[in-house]
Amino acid sequence: MATATAPTRRKSRLNRQGRAAHVFMLPWLVGLVGITALPTLASLYLAFTDYNVLSSPEFIGTANFERMLTDDRFWQSVRVTLTYVLVSVPLQLAFALLLALILDRGMRGLTFYRSAFYLPSLLGSSVAVAVLWRELFGHSGLVNSALALVGIEGSSWLQNPQTALGTLVILNVWTFGSPMVIFLAGLRQIPEELYESARVDGASVLRQFGSITVPLLTPIIFFNLILQTIGAFQAFTQAHVVSGGSGGPVDSTLFYTLYIYQQGFTAFDMGYASALAWVLLVFIGVMTAGHFLLSKYWVFYGD
Repeated sequence: MATATAPTRRKSRLNRQGRAAHVFMLPWLVGLVGITALPTLASLYLAFTDYNVLSSPEFIGTANFERMLTDDRFWQSVRVTLTYVLVSVPLQLAFALLLALILDRGMRGLTFYRSAFYLPSLLGSSVAVAVLWRELFGHSGLVNSALALVGIEGSSWLQNPQTALGTLVILNVWTFGSPMVIFLAGLRQIPEELYESARVDGASVLRQFGSITVPLLTPIIFFNLILQTIGAFQAFTQAHVVSGGSGGPVDSTLFYTLYIYQQGFTAFDMGYASALAWVLLVFIGVMTAGHFLLSKYWVFYGD
């Protein structure tokens, strides 16, 4: 009799645990459906409508997408964003890897340095840091004050179309902490025996780096590349604060996300803004899929 009831008790206990698990998951499920899934589907519908928030959406088919083809500011935002991504992400990853290599050599206070270098990644997309950046590169900012000490007269970096985007690139490179910590963890997983064998064979430091470190670190490089590229395409706060929401001067800092914001919350053209957002989503998805397809040619997993 006791033997017959044991499976029933176990089943009852598992059912209670399952119900408890669903109760704990309920807030996340509500958030997923109410905050992510439903608004995403709603924006897909609005992308095919003329909607100004104040009146009901009017279905116009693919007119919003056709409008992009002749929208000069759309193409300018694409150029600015691509330039930002293609320049800042490689520089950021290279700088992060360099510091990870330095920290991996071992030093006193490693935990402190690792935390200190990681801090910019937590603050880099905040409004406070963007305001600080605007003050640093202003006409009378700290950068020009430092240049004046060596006899160089600087200009307002943020008001010059040739340099405004460069300041935002520097800001993104400055947030190297997150990829640096991941690189450091990857470096710790490379067997020391490989370096010892290379040194015995007379390999130089550069040869060790090119033949051992980089190949075994390619999965980490690939992971950081995907994360930082997607993050760079979604950058918004820096450009909005530095340019005052205009994308200036002369649209030189008009990020794609900032243009979406202008269309949706300044011009109240929610239909066009939704179409722009879906183009960005599809592009990031295609780009990420392309990275994965190409990864088989350069990412080494050891098996």
